[in-house]
Amino acid sequence: MAYTLEQFSAECHRILKRDPGVEGRKQVCALVREVLKDGEFVKQNLGDDVPDRKVLYEDPELGFCVLGHVYHGAKDSQPHDHGPSWAIYGQAAGETIMTDYEAVARPGEGKPGKARPVREYRLTPGMAYLYNEGDLHSPRREGTTRLLRIEGRNMEKVQRFPYERVA
Repeated sequence: MAYTLEQFSAECHRILKRDPGVEGRKQVCALVREVLKDGEFVKQNLGDDVPDRKVLYEDPELGFCVLGHVYHGAKDSQPHDHGPSWAIYGQAAGETIMTDYEAVARPGEGKPGKARPVREYRLTPGMAYLYNEGDLHSPRREGTTRLLRIEGRNMEKVQRFPYERVA
């Protein structure tokens, strides 16, 4: 099925309104996998004009956001979580190497937290992955990538605390 951004956002809203918990998020994750198969959807929403982060839709009732990300070139990120929220990463083009972490020490009193890597895997086109509250992860890109991402709330408005990677 071909989707418009409006149809996709409305379906996410319907799912999350019915079940805002982990099971609803898993259903949204499956929906992200579906729209990533739709070349026209990807072209319309993740074109060359999309910057590193673009809010495509922010739900006025539930607060979740649909974001487009187009990254040019290599980039490595520190471990992070999404604070009091969750996120779904959907790989539309390119490849993202994800690392999951366990917290060794939580951040506090102006000190970053410490995180130890526990697993590394690749997100390739068509894949989507759910990160629930507190799930520490970091993406690494070796080239240009295009991502469709859902945040449980707009993370631009949420304070998060840094983590450092430890062996």
